[in-house]
Amino acid sequence: MTHVLVVEDDLPTCREIEAALSDHGFTVSCVNNGRDGLLKALSEPFDLIVLDRMLPGGLDGLGVLTSLRAASVTTPVLILSALSALDERVRGLRAGGDDYLTKPFEFIELTARLDALNRRRNKVPTQARETRLRVASLEVDLLSRTVRRGERVIDLVPREYALLEHLIRNAGQVVTRTMLFEAVWNYSYDERTNVIEVHMSRLRRKIDGEGELPMIHTIRGAGYVLRSPE
Repeated sequence: MTHVLVVEDDLPTCREIEAALSDHGFTVSCVNNGRDGLLKALSEPFDLIVLDRMLPGGLDGLGVLTSLRAASVTTPVLILSALSALDERVRGLRAGGDDYLTKPFEFIELTARLDALNRRRNKVPTQARETRLRVASLEVDLLSRTVRRGERVIDLVPREYALLEHLIRNAGQVVTRTMLFEAVWNYSYDERTNVIEVHMSRLRRKIDGEGELPMIHTIRGAGYVLRSPE
């Protein structure tokens, strides 16, 4: 079972995170300050760490993260922060963070991001050399950047290809709009734009052809999932 360390100084938020992650099937340990979080992460094995950026007691989230990486602790770390500016996100990732989620957030987004980090952590080395991704009859050739569904060749523009690659790498898992925006456009999602919906609609029309069972599904209030139609 996946064991997650949550370092969050706000007690109600910590309890809500613990409840959401426990409901998702994770085992959760919570601490409310940076020093205790650092000691716990150094002394016990965890699969994932959720780390608040702003912590009391003289050791903030970046201090904890820097100390962990200096001690060769490679546990994936998701940073939680009310600081949403791009330079703050960059500081967190450069300090050794693996993902960054701004407050306020939806718990389905948090669990989806942790699932993605967990899958990345569990990948065996040979998978880094994979050249094809396949779900049922849908195949993406990573070398030629070609896409087929059965015998049908699908012509995609670069953004559509990037969206499909992210979806198929996370097949069967909900991928939120924010995650897609960050992965494909490389900057924070703006709720005022419908660019995700526009590109996803075009991609869906190409992947789910006439007479074919749908593979790309919209999960209302959450995002999208690609799964086998069989």
